[in-house]
Amino acid sequence: MSEVRQFSAAGRRVLAAAEELFYERGITAVGVDLVAERSGVTKRTLYNQFGSKDQLVTAYLGERDRRWRALVRSTVDDCADPLDAVTAPFEALREWSRTSTRGCAFVNALAELPDPDHPAHRVATEQKRWLRDLFVECATAAGCPDPAILATQLLVLHEGALATQPLALDTLSATTDLARALVRAAAGETG
Repeated sequence: MSEVRQFSAAGRRVLAAAEELFYERGITAVGVDLVAERSGVTKRTLYNQFGSKDQLVTAYLGERDRRWRALVRSTVDDCADPLDAVTAPFEALREWSRTSTRGCAFVNALAELPDPDHPAHRVATEQKRWLRDLFVECATAAGCPDPAILATQLLVLHEGALATQPLALDTLSATTDLARALVRAAAGETG
């Protein structure tokens, strides 16, 4: 995860406006003029705080990543049953999705920023790797055999639930049930 950066009040306003605009309209569709206008700062202030649009996009994704990881980690830590902890990211997604209705900001960013050297592209890919690694960690702690294979399967299910979210279908409930069944089967539990 990218380092936590402290922003001035103006920087926080810019970041909040950028998050709303980039997520709702798309990164490439939004210019710094609109972000500056929406946040009530000048373009000069925006550039003084972030240096470039690329760095602003990177900061936006970094902040979103920080909040997502904190929510997921808290949800995992609240699980008394190690098998429930393996699927806790699906429960975190249920809460997260209440305010994030356009799917995954990281997948959206990867589609708009295909250059792997772009700093925001790296933030988005690292977020996906982190989630897969968390699935491995939780599956290992729960005693599941082949935790890396299970983690990859769970990541694909999780990403599928995110990708179908804007379709106004409740795929998350069915996907969560499927993930739980997959984990229980991997752990050798029946029924």
